[in-house]
Formats: sequence, C-alpha cells, structure tokens
Amino acid sequence: MIRLTAALCLLMLSVLCFTPPLASGEYVIELPILAAIRANNKGVFEMLMIWWDQKPTPELVQLQAIIGGVNLGESKLSALAQAFAYAVERTPHIRHSGTVSVRGVAYASSTSDGPSAGAAMAIGFIAMFKGDRLQPQIALTGTFERGGSIGPVGGIPDKLRAAAREGYRTILVPTGQIYGPNWNLNQVAMELNLIVKEVDTIDQAYELMTGQHI
Repeated sequence: MIRLTAALCLLMLSVLCFTPPLASGEYVIELPILAAIRANNKGVFEMLMIWWDQKPTPELVQLQAIIGGVNLGESKLSALAQAFAYAVERTPHIRHSGTVSVRGVAYASSTSDGPSAGAAMAIGFIAMFKGDRLQPQIALTGTFERGGSIGPVGGIPDKLRAAAREGYRTILVPTGQIYGPNWNLNQVAMELNLIVKEVDTIDQAYELMTGQHI
C-alpha cells in the first residue's frame, strides 16, 4: 500500500487555465462542495468535476486543478492534494496512471473553506478510481484528518442553506457538530426540510454517499 506521505511527495499538482476534453462518462464524478462566505449567511454551493483519462502514461498518476468559478487558494490545493494521496492509498488494487483533472464550478465567486471540503474530495477521488456512483441529493462537509477520520468545520448552517437551495436533502456533518456555540442543526434542518446525519470516518461517509464499501 502506498504510504500517504510518499504519495504526497510524488504527487504532481498543476493549476491550468483551460479545460481538457472530458473522459467518458463512466469515469466522471460530480462532487458537491458546500462553503460558507463572509458576505452573508446563505452559503455557496460548488460543484467539483473530477475525471480520469486512465492513460498508461504518466505511470504515476498526476493531478491537475483547472481554474473555474472557484478560487483555488493554497488551503484548497493542500486539501485537494491530501485527499488525492489518500484515495490512491485506499485503492491499491487500481493501476494509478494517467491524469486526474479537477475543475471547480460555482454560481457565485468563492474562495471556499478548502480544508472543510477535504473529506468530500477524498470520497470523490475514491469513487472515481473504483467506478462507484455518488447517490443524488446527498452532500458532506468535514475536514480530512490523518487515518481517514472526519474533523470539525465551521459555518454549517450556511452550508445547509446552500445545499437546500440546490435541492439536496441529506447532509453529512462531522460527529459532535449537531449543536454548536451558535447553532442547532436539528432546528435548521427542520426549517429547510433536510436530513442531517453525523459521520465519524471517510469509510462511513463513503457508504452513505455511494451505497458501497471502500
């Protein structure tokens, strides 16, 4: 199994200003990302398009991020790289070659809370490598922590509002964050007609989001 630190050292990450042609639909993942912004309490909904060309070269799979409607700042690129390396580690039976491309699209310009998307990005990359589909109308917010646990995030009520506007019905949040200093997610979820579930690990969230085991 490739160690996470080694995978991070070998990972090549480039930021491009063009959109390469999509691979076949079988290997494309549309990953919902929820963000909170300072301008208001409405939150922002983003979509990460992830596709893999599965080419035999380069022999060590490369990751490229493409500038779109989302400002891919340092925190987001770091979370992206860590999530990608973890996905490679968790799918040792897969031949990891070619190029994986990620493009962020948002209806409003957003820097996003990069680390809070880490857990969702790890799930998106794993699903892409395995060929699993994400269940519709379900999204996740949470940091990616060492060993595959899901860590706490901020601005969750705003993220729930963004998800509800886009028709999402089930939101996964880190365990222990139903109640916060400034929120009661059960109350927010009732107002928005959402279901909120707590998750501890990438494995637990992956099963809920894909219906499959890693």
